[in-house]
Amino acid sequence: MLVMIAEDDGLHRSFARGIVEQLWPGDVEVIEAADGDGAIDLALKREPPCVVLDLQLPKATGIEVARTIWNRRADTHILFWSNFADEAYVRGVARIVPPGSVYGYVLKSASEEGMRSALRGVFREGHCIIDREVRGIQHRVYDRLEGITDTEYESLIDIALGLTDKAIAHRRGLSTRGAQSRIQHLYDKLGLATVPGDGSSVFNSRTRAIYLALARGLINVDALKREQKRFDDWLHQAEDLGEL
Repeated sequence: MLVMIAEDDGLHRSFARGIVEQLWPGDVEVIEAADGDGAIDLALKREPPCVVLDLQLPKATGIEVARTIWNRRADTHILFWSNFADEAYVRGVARIVPPGSVYGYVLKSASEEGMRSALRGVFREGHCIIDREVRGIQHRVYDRLEGITDTEYESLIDIALGLTDKAIAHRRGLSTRGAQSRIQHLYDKLGLATVPGDGSSVFNSRTRAIYLALARGLINVDALKREQKRFDDWLHQAEDLGEL
């Protein structure tokens, strides 16, 4: 049994290795990576069937590592291990999991026995093991009334990156009015309101939406870096095609 542990913190890496080796003594080889690029290189070289993956890795994020691994081998069992249950991470994982794949999401605050159970469930028993707090966020993501839809999330990302209504419309293939309508739906979901009376806003709506999204964990630095790269790719392609 080959297990890769991708974790930038040496103590956490040693902790995970210890549990894996205790669970399967004499029957496991553990390989380690301390950053995202190293994890990708090691995964492509050794193709481990089981991976413990920190979501916050330097160089390449855990989401990018997992996407690369699953693009190569969709049957790889991945246990995401993180300090955070941000909605940005939960949504990011959900967008890349191949149909039928086995994965887990456990928080580093979990007990040692909780980590053992997650490792056994994901790696040996083939179960998807999701931390209770993470599962609650998953339910919110998919709730029709409270959750942010994929199109509303796209609008959130676009305004967080600083795009104008016109640029958002062009990128998403919408009319300017259509882009503004999506943004308004996003504002409604985030609970933005106007001052009674003259109707003027207390806040700059765009800036306030970004604050509320950050406070709720809808976006974080990793998500914005990832989305900036996607935007740069789109921008270069649009320029090459003469669309801008």
